[in-house]
Amino acid sequence: MGEIFVNIGEILQSLRVYKGLTKEELAEDICSVEELDLFEKNKQDPTIDQLIRFVNKLNVQLSDFFDFTSADSISYVSAVTGLINRYKRERNYQAIHEIVEREKKNPLFNMPSGKQFLLWHEAICLYYLTDLEKRDKDRSIGMLYEAIDITNPSRKGLSERENEIKMSIAIIEKDDLNFEESITILKEIMEDIDQLPALAEPHTRLRALFGLSQSLSKVKRFEESLYYSEKGIKQCINDEVLYLLGEFLYQTALNHLELGNKHEVIESLTKSLHVFNLQQNKAFSNIVETELEKLSK
Repeated sequence: MGEIFVNIGEILQSLRVYKGLTKEELAEDICSVEELDLFEKNKQDPTIDQLIRFVNKLNVQLSDFFDFTSADSISYVSAVTGLINRYKRERNYQAIHEIVEREKKNPLFNMPSGKQFLLWHEAICLYYLTDLEKRDKDRSIGMLYEAIDITNPSRKGLSERENEIKMSIAIIEKDDLNFEESITILKEIMEDIDQLPALAEPHTRLRALFGLSQSLSKVKRFEESLYYSEKGIKQCINDEVLYLLGEFLYQTALNHLELGNKHEVIESLTKSLHVFNLQQNKAFSNIVETELEKLSK
């Protein structure tokens, strides 16, 4: 399902700021400041009575308020974000960069979440489209933290989206060979995710687990890496998804190889080969077949 970035909380916050009202001023005689904060963060919905009173105080029409969330706007924003997410899976950063540059001028992306989404992916493109020796990691990471600050300046109790952005920071640190920093960030993400009541995108936890397992293996913490790769396998089974299952099994095999557990290596590689064949992932299938061939000799 495509993400919808235009919603009541963001509209309420945008109109309040536009009208020059503090949270205390808008909340007065309608709700508590704490409740308004929850409304604006989309953690709680106002009642229709509260919404009407907000509209009156903001001096807008209720119909005008909901015009912000017209179906056409939502469909367009969802289509663009869906396209960017697809290109991200393909690592086509040039295509993402072109879309981001075009949409930065689009008023449909003027809401906080829209701005955040574009800044997030602009930062990723800045890092990966720059030649290896000229990459400015600090600038990209600074932009990613700036994206988080749009919706969460305190950087505490991160939402699912904010943790996804933070995961991009961890991945950049990993790709920059700063494995210990990547491990620290990913463990923080896991703690935040475990505090969330539910995940709209269950793949978020799997990506964090896989990143942890990879980075731990790079610093030769194979037992700990094995713990997270096996946890990822269990998560895939519980969620009934193939996403990253083959990769988790392969990572498990690599850890067992370093730990000298040959039987477990063969078992995990064989299982990962079945998954990659099922996914018709020829590139990974060839890698696993080569590893199995070496072990048989």
